[in-house]
Amino acid sequence: MYKTFYGLRRNPFEITPDPSFLFPTVRHNEALAALYYGVRRHKGFVVLTGEVGTGKTLLVRCLLHLLKGSNAAYAYVFNSRLSSAEFLHYVAGDFGLPASGKNKSELLLELGSFLISRHQKKLTTVLVVDEAHHLAPEVLEEIRLLTNLETPQGKLLQILLVGQPELDEKLDSVELRQLKQRVALRAQLLPLDLEETRGYVARRLQLAGANSHAAGLFPPETLAGIYRHSRGIPRLINTVCENALINSYARQLRTVPPEVIDEVAAELRLNIAPTPVTVRPAASNGDPDVWQAVKTLLQLHEQLQGTRPKEIENLLTTVPQASKHEPFI
Repeated sequence: MYKTFYGLRRNPFEITPDPSFLFPTVRHNEALAALYYGVRRHKGFVVLTGEVGTGKTLLVRCLLHLLKGSNAAYAYVFNSRLSSAEFLHYVAGDFGLPASGKNKSELLLELGSFLISRHQKKLTTVLVVDEAHHLAPEVLEEIRLLTNLETPQGKLLQILLVGQPELDEKLDSVELRQLKQRVALRAQLLPLDLEETRGYVARRLQLAGANSHAAGLFPPETLAGIYRHSRGIPRLINTVCENALINSYARQLRTVPPEVIDEVAAELRLNIAPTPVTVRPAASNGDPDVWQAVKTLLQLHEQLQGTRPKEIENLLTTVPQASKHEPFI
């Protein structure tokens, strides 16, 4: 809608993980190198973690793009809320193996034969599990057992676990200590800093075909607002910038002013913190110990405020049947 107005060939801030839009920060380069090295050198387990929206799936897509045309085949699990049996069926099916109607032992025999056959042909086999923080411990243990197929030179199946920081917490648990010890490489993605955010927006505009005028769509003060509201999370940067361009186009503005960023952030409720759960106090039912505690707290509060304790005594005696009312505090 706004591409012609701003001199762009394509939308620069789509939230789909397009490898052509990768912004190579130091962290992203290190993570991609770790993933690629782990797969090509048959290291077995590689773990990639990062907060929501930091670009984990995009990095995995870049890895698969690098492996495209090579001797690697992969299965990609994008929905990790599966039981152990469902997981094995899914993986076997994604590798193109006949899985329908087979039990667990039959599936394992199929997978084993498949991996051995590919290894004998010097082919690489990869299992990518996205959203791995949702995996149940028993499924993670099943995944670990898949790596028991190995040679003296390396693992027959290369496994990439991708997830939010909760995945690290799961792997730190006692029940998964065997899996944790088998992790050969770890990588972590972090939000962008302010300078990286500027570079990220500029690169997106450049790849979208921005001319010299379009390159100045977001002035420095506007970029500062984008960083403040997005906290450097690439997915949020995309969402804020996309909405800002739509709003500015509707007003026929050639550049995006900071107030538009503030308006977009408010509309997206980016400044709204999660509402804490409030636990209401239980009714006292006239328990004298409860009211003694209330009295003590009130006395302490009023003493700090310079009020005489006698006034508190008189006040408490005027509250009959406390259990019929909300707590006095």
